[in-house]
Amino acid sequence: MKVRTIAFYLPQYHRIPENDEWWGEGFTEWTNVLASRPQFEGHVQPVEPGELGFYSLDDQSTRAQQSKLARDHGIDGFCIYFYWFGGRRLLERPLEDWRRDDTALPYCLSWANESWTRRWDGKSREVLMEQSYVEGFEEALYRDLEPHFLAPHYMKMDGRPILVVHRVDLIPNPVRTANALRALARSSGIDDLYLIAAETRHGIRPGDYGFDAVVEFPPVGANTLGSALIKPLKGVSPEFRGRLMSYVRTAKRFMRRRDPMSFTRHRGVMPAWDNTPRRKSRSTIYVGSNSTTFGEWYRASRRVEEARGGRGLVFVNAWNEWAEGAHLEPDSARGVSYLLELAGVSGESVSDPLGTQESYGRVWSAPQLRSIVIAAAGSTLAVTRRAKDAVARVWRP
Repeated sequence: MKVRTIAFYLPQYHRIPENDEWWGEGFTEWTNVLASRPQFEGHVQPVEPGELGFYSLDDQSTRAQQSKLARDHGIDGFCIYFYWFGGRRLLERPLEDWRRDDTALPYCLSWANESWTRRWDGKSREVLMEQSYVEGFEEALYRDLEPHFLAPHYMKMDGRPILVVHRVDLIPNPVRTANALRALARSSGIDDLYLIAAETRHGIRPGDYGFDAVVEFPPVGANTLGSALIKPLKGVSPEFRGRLMSYVRTAKRFMRRRDPMSFTRHRGVMPAWDNTPRRKSRSTIYVGSNSTTFGEWYRASRRVEEARGGRGLVFVNAWNEWAEGAHLEPDSARGVSYLLELAGVSGESVSDPLGTQESYGRVWSAPQLRSIVIAAAGSTLAVTRRAKDAVARVWRP
């Protein structure tokens, strides 16, 4: 089996009562996208969709259009976020439609097991939907997962349904949870599960959690000095309080990572990252994203995964995270240039027809200098975490 490419997929492009209540009548992800504003000279915001338009996932034709576009450009499946909070589900309608349509692109699930808060508004302590882990929650969780595992177009590894968990470190007893889910799968006639932990914090080793593998989740782990944008950027808004990072430096850092010897870490890539639509002046922006560098990163990741002998997976973050600036779907500026990089794995890199538009000067602005200081603090924190993880591993009974 060839290396498979899987893109993370956000199902938040339709109205639900909860979002109407929390964020305002008619809210979807497009609401944030259209409200975005530039934070520096040449910053392209808002970024509007291309050929698929401002689609709604209530429209059944959207699924067919997305599936065809993905297939035509070498994407083997979507990893769709599964929002399950102690038995209550959100954004489930597009996911259930996908399950019932076996002509749609193959898919797997990523359990997004974080509580929902008002983090976008800077109010991370205000919980909108709390995640809970009551005793025996695994049985109810599995009950909602099982119909997907049994769908004919659900993605598998060696016959085992693939399940990604976004924040495995938040589960109180992850080994027990992994064992319980595997036992429930076997009792329903499924031999086993292929459990993948997203690398949403440093030091995740799958064996410590009862999992089979981890997957990189860029840009998580890259908000440090080694990825900071050092070249002075022109026209940065005086109100900007976020991070200005370098996409090219980040891509090179991920490409240089060595594959671990003791466990499987599937590779992950991102086409871009700019969460200005959500975070506004406190956003994290990976400046200089371009399809050429993305293509190099993607092909380097495939080469690593090819060594797994038919068990290789490359994850892309993401297919349609428009409010985080991470989308493979065509936009009005760059068209299908990123998708062409996926389709032309063995060919020449396809240059971004637009190119990057930011301008550079000679002197750091105060907001950029603040960004560099924040990145340096992130480096210190990362070193501290690694040291703590190393000590914990040595002293683990």
